[in-house]
Amino acid sequence: MRPVLRPLGALDLDRAAALHAEAFVPFGERAWTRQDVAELLASPGVAGLLLEVNGGDAGLAICRVAADEAELITIAVRPAYRRRGAARHLLTAVITHVRSAGARSLFLEVAADNPGAQRLYEQSGFCAVGSRPAYFRRGDGPAADALVMRLDLD
Repeated sequence: MRPVLRPLGALDLDRAAALHAEAFVPFGERAWTRQDVAELLASPGVAGLLLEVNGGDAGLAICRVAADEAELITIAVRPAYRRRGAARHLLTAVITHVRSAGARSLFLEVAADNPGAQRLYEQSGFCAVGSRPAYFRRGDGPAADALVMRLDLD
């Protein structure tokens, strides 16, 4: 795997929406549209990263920094690149970015029914600090709870 990270920009909106859909629609979540991604990237303090492997899109991460706190909004990885280090690569880049932007803590919400993602975050130093009942919509089925996690960056 030859990963290349670059900023997610206006010319990448369709690619970002496709990555998000491929990563989350199979779990019953609503796919982000091109407009959703555009509005998010236009928000204050928001930055996105696109991960390419061997010239193809492998994943993306979007985060937000406000004052000394940051939020990991999403990490979306194509199924073909899961369990191959893509999410860890994106997470490491997000941590580096938000730390350099002055954040002292990084928060995220992870689905309670996603133990693989929870393990990734725990291995990276995140600790559970709360929960959000019925946070992730799952199509016609019941919504999944979110586990709120925090990483101290000091």
